[in-house]
Amino acid sequence: MKITIIGTGYVGLVTGVCLSEFGFDVTCVDKDDAKIEALSNNVCPIYEPGVEQMLRTNSAAQRLHFTTDVGEATSDADVVFIAVGTPSAENGADVDLSHLFVAVNEIAPNLKRGAVVIVKCTVVAGTAAKVRKKIAELRPDLDFSVVSNPEFLREGSAVDDFMRPDRVVIGTHDERGRDVAEHVYRPLKLQSTPIRITSLEDAELAKYASNAFLAMKVTFINEIADLCEKTGANVMEVADIMGLDERIGDRFLRAGPGFGGSCFPKDSRALAAFASSVGAPQRLVETTVLVNEERKKDMARRVLAALGPQPRGKTVAILGITFKPDTDDVRESPSIEIVSALLAAGVVVRAFDPQAPRDSDGLEQVNWACDPYLAAHDADAVVIATEWNVLRALDLVRLREAMAHPLMIDLRNVHKRKEPARYGFTYVSIGRSIAEAPHYADVERPELRVVGG
Repeated sequence: MKITIIGTGYVGLVTGVCLSEFGFDVTCVDKDDAKIEALSNNVCPIYEPGVEQMLRTNSAAQRLHFTTDVGEATSDADVVFIAVGTPSAENGADVDLSHLFVAVNEIAPNLKRGAVVIVKCTVVAGTAAKVRKKIAELRPDLDFSVVSNPEFLREGSAVDDFMRPDRVVIGTHDERGRDVAEHVYRPLKLQSTPIRITSLEDAELAKYASNAFLAMKVTFINEIADLCEKTGANVMEVADIMGLDERIGDRFLRAGPGFGGSCFPKDSRALAAFASSVGAPQRLVETTVLVNEERKKDMARRVLAALGPQPRGKTVAILGITFKPDTDDVRESPSIEIVSALLAAGVVVRAFDPQAPRDSDGLEQVNWACDPYLAAHDADAVVIATEWNVLRALDLVRLREAMAHPLMIDLRNVHKRKEPARYGFTYVSIGRSIAEAPHYADVERPELRVVGG
């Protein structure tokens, strides 16, 4: 079976390398000449654990190919995945399907008889049916099938999510589409992965409903964190108790500065806009979007308030810029909102992040450091904004001695509530009372021992 992937963005590339790992002959197509050249030379354009190694392995095995020629790649393909971007429209709410239908127009003239087109993009209900209709208009004599196969990949763990998913959803309108899609995912079926066969519309809506629900869960615990701060409770204890209820579960119950990335914000807005357009407004989702945007602004205000009444001229180290660890994605990251507010207030911003691109919008005036201690040198405060593992193991003695003033604002609750105070920090966290710092000179420093020495 020959498989073609249209689009080598995050979803398309992960899908391509993983399907080639299954043993399929896979060709990935993109219009970006530079990207295709890089991929052909085993240079991965995204940071995603495991992808580059699989890229190298399967390219060497001649199972994975890259090209800019849509016609050549689709003319003999049994399956064509469309995995192009579906960003927010100009109004910031609706989903922009223009890239999808450009791809449809380009592949339709080259599809062979019996081809199965699989829509991998995140699209509103009814889109796959429109794709089917468009191809039929362009190729009225062509026998083909369309399948909706939404992705459920988390940035930072996408390979594992593809190879060991919670479920695979196959939306179809005919038996051939179902059979071919099931064959593509047969390696997962053999390891007892739940595979759900459903309608095109069910599959499309399930993706949006899943992301919106998780976004609501994040927003819920963030509001509970605010309540904890008012009452003296500890949101981490509250969340732990909640998570023991198997009906709730403990995932996505970590209080923080709000959700970001390429999925939750965009998909929540799109679902709310689409639902409203068909007369079924989703008020919980609408509120989630509004509360999350305000949450990010509130985190920026919280950092400024911690700096005191005169923040101008002070230096703040932002530790973590990506919206989550193990990715290089800064889209709609809470850190961007915080950086913007600090710069507007005249604060000098230094940043450390293992993977964030330094030329991203909103980060032009940031001074970058290659490690967290250099970022914190002579800083008046450090802000932990992303829970990278390297920030979980900070040497607090070294960090404190690098700083001008011992103020730590932990927006991810990386540290135990009282631990930073032992090292002389004034410690501000989320959903927990502030642990005030004693004078640093009065603190007995923990003995540092070299293991094996």
